[in-house]
Amino acid sequence: MSTSFEMIGTVKVVMEPMTFASGFTKREFVITTEDERFPQMIKFQAVNERCALLAGLAPNDRIKVRFDIRGSLSTKNGERYFVDLQAFQIEKLDGKGQSVTRDDVEPTPTEDEPMPF
Repeated sequence: MSTSFEMIGTVKVVMEPMTFASGFTKREFVITTEDERFPQMIKFQAVNERCALLAGLAPNDRIKVRFDIRGSLSTKNGERYFVDLQAFQIEKLDGKGQSVTRDDVEPTPTEDEPMPF
């Protein structure tokens, strides 16, 4: 059973994608949390096809991130444990905390479609 989490914050940085010899791709980004006495800078990653979620994100964008927590073990140089926050959904938010999605925008009719009036 997998549990997912969500966090709201402001984008601090979106890093360049990293592709490894195995074909695995990841892209990391950092958000600054809100509504806390001491705001935190939290690093997330998007992997493979989910790297596309970061297209169009820029510093100072307010977002809601839905993510899973992944743990792994590396035995290089002794045992080391790692935790990754893997984003699987990102929503841009407006100043009121409402989702800004393509569904919120009226579609532009094409020449083949009649105008609605």
